[in-house]
Amino acid sequence: MSISSAVLLLLVVAVLAANYPWFSQKVFFVFSESRSGKPAWMRCLEWLLNFGLVLLFGLGLERKINGVIHAQQWEFFVVAFLFFMVLAMPGFIYHYDLSRYLRRYNKQRAAQQK
Repeated sequence: MSISSAVLLLLVVAVLAANYPWFSQKVFFVFSESRSGKPAWMRCLEWLLNFGLVLLFGLGLERKINGVIHAQQWEFFVVAFLFFMVLAMPGFIYHYDLSRYLRRYNKQRAAQQK
């Protein structure tokens, strides 16, 4: 596996993992939540767990490609956390803003068509 394909794979996995808690009603990929949906704290906890899993996946890719894991300072992890937060913005916006707008818009269109 080349470095460029590993970076692309890591970015795709990071985007999917960052957005999964906001799009899915399943808790930790397995358990179904009640009809009311997942609470916000559960989504945040799931998002943090996904961040840790993506970091471990990245370390594994680095170990596979380079044969060694380079030591990182705290700044690296802060930047990685903030980057993961930016990657999660589409799912967050969809869940808390856009989905409500789309539901209201579809109700208005259905009422106009009758």
